[in-house]
Amino acid sequence: MVTGTARTVGVEEELMLVGPDGSPIPRAKDLLGSAEPGDGPLEYELMEEQIETASPPRSTLEEIAAAIREGRAGAQAAADRHDARIAALGTSPLPVDGTTVGKLRYLLARAEFGLTAREQLTSGCHVHVAVADDAEGVAVLDRIGPWLAPLLALSANSPYWMGVDSGYASFRSQVWSRWHTAGPTRRFGTPEAYHSAVERLIASETILDEGMVYFDARLSARYPTVEVRVADVCLSADTATLLAALVRALVETAARAADTPAPDVPVEILRAALWRAGRSGLSGALLDPRTWRPAPVHDVVGALVDHVREALVDAGDLGVVTELLGGLWAGGDGASRQRAWAAEAGGDLGAVALRAADATLG
Repeated sequence: MVTGTARTVGVEEELMLVGPDGSPIPRAKDLLGSAEPGDGPLEYELMEEQIETASPPRSTLEEIAAAIREGRAGAQAAADRHDARIAALGTSPLPVDGTTVGKLRYLLARAEFGLTAREQLTSGCHVHVAVADDAEGVAVLDRIGPWLAPLLALSANSPYWMGVDSGYASFRSQVWSRWHTAGPTRRFGTPEAYHSAVERLIASETILDEGMVYFDARLSARYPTVEVRVADVCLSADTATLLAALVRALVETAARAADTPAPDVPVEILRAALWRAGRSGLSGALLDPRTWRPAPVHDVVGALVDHVREALVDAGDLGVVTELLGGLWAGGDGASRQRAWAAEAGGDLGAVALRAADATLG
């Protein structure tokens, strides 16, 4: 178990690049080609119409929040030089034919996986939380699965797809689930079992490499962390901070329970819970991990906070998490805000994207 201080957290955010009318524009190569030190760490994603920020590991929630905001501000500084804006959108409200980044790995993915790859202009948020070693990491993975769906609901920020309302709060989660390695996982029990599963996937030649193991939560291949990948990119930096705090608390709670049996929840139930969260966001019932029956979203999110309360208190995060949750309940999830903006704009989805760009920088 990581001891002494709160576990460090790093946050990766995939951000859309949009033009003056709100349409996604292919500017990633330009941004990265002219990046300056003040822009912070910026990386390619699959499509030219998006960019990824990566915050350095931080310990206090104040530092984590500042790193998220600095990452967004740096990305916008880079975008300013190319007449673009960053927008924290899980999917584009407007129709778009995405432009695959011209790197060999991405071009191979486009050729091998067809429409699944060509239509993957989707943006998520990945939270990395430090673990002591792979044994602790696998113990965490085996215990956090039931609570990932509420995190998706809190982050839901992709109601539109190809110019129409999808009927989902997170349609990104539907598009992402086309990848055959995406989604919840079974109990692994040991690091050996986890790594064997990854090795067998690679040996199957149905993925290009370990980077395509798209589990909702996985051991990072690059860092000594558990990487939780279930969320949409959050519309506001406050929601991203809330997500980071809850993920850290989930990891800590699971690590403390490593000597007790992990819950044995069938993958099909976990998948159903994730579907429900992506469909409803914060506007309907979720499956309660205590019963696996529908329950009001406030009750399920409250149960999540209760589940990790001790870890939140020990990290000094409970007060801020309570405050941020209050703001989210008052303002609504990203999907409901996008729909409200569309109504105000008479259905102009370009205006929705531009409002999202405003909200991204807060």
